[in-house]
Amino acid sequence: MEARDVDGDQGSILNGPLAGATLSDLVRDHPEDLMGRGWSGDSFPLLTKFIDAAGMLPVHLHANDDDARTIEGAANGKTEAWHILEAAPGATALCGVREGIGRDELREALLRQDFDAVLRRIPVAPGQTLYVPEGTPHSFGPDTLVYEIEQSSNLQQHAMPWRMEDGSGIGDHERAENIDLFLRECSLGTRPSFTPGLMVLKGEGVRRTFLAAGPHFALERWTAESGAIAHGFRTALIVSNAGAPVRLRSGSVEEDLGRAESIVLPAVLGEMAIDGPADVLVGYLPDIDRNIRAPLTAAGYGPDVISTLGEC
Repeated sequence: MEARDVDGDQGSILNGPLAGATLSDLVRDHPEDLMGRGWSGDSFPLLTKFIDAAGMLPVHLHANDDDARTIEGAANGKTEAWHILEAAPGATALCGVREGIGRDELREALLRQDFDAVLRRIPVAPGQTLYVPEGTPHSFGPDTLVYEIEQSSNLQQHAMPWRMEDGSGIGDHERAENIDLFLRECSLGTRPSFTPGLMVLKGEGVRRTFLAAGPHFALERWTAESGAIAHGFRTALIVSNAGAPVRLRSGSVEEDLGRAESIVLPAVLGEMAIDGPADVLVGYLPDIDRNIRAPLTAAGYGPDVISTLGEC
């Protein structure tokens, strides 16, 4: 189940008093109730999804914000993060251009689909998270179950000899044009690494693990054995269930969440509680100082360690 608000693909509220409304409707009609005091915007700023990669995903990238506006005519580009839920032994991902590779060499390798000659192949393991900056070529799969959080955008450039929409082949001229645009939007210098996250104890049997953070999103994983998860918030939360079914309470709202189901909690609710055992992912638009640096610094983590989460 996805939380999304992009052109032509908008998530709808399934239950409650606003059932049938889209996230776009909530942004338009209730921006501060949804996202917090003082917030304004044209669309819900986050996109989350579970991806079960039975095969290798196409090698692609997403433009940065400047290129999205000047080249694509879009409001923003896309930075994303992957949290690995399941991965077969020996699973790998492609992410980032290998050091020393120039654009000419990259172009030739992409045209002949020799991705390993120019892109970094890195091992994948459950529980790891990768912050993927805008402009970074990437792919993962097969045999990998991933939870993604990202900027809300459907922009992408890919390096494959077929159309993403329907798998039909493309001619040499169109393929060359696609590769040229891919190279124009590609960042040669970003080489992110997986991280296990930074864990903070929140009471008996309750763990809060910070997985990724930057100006566009933050992602955490909360687990509870016998205790209860209790958390206050000032901005919308996307809560996605990574484990067995749980019951979530937030203000007057009570909802059962099955595995891989998600709920958007608007800022106006202000708090949530989930009885253990529980295993949930929580995504939101952060105040980096208040939501990330302050709690991690209080837990004893230094600036260099905190920065491994992404851009914080």
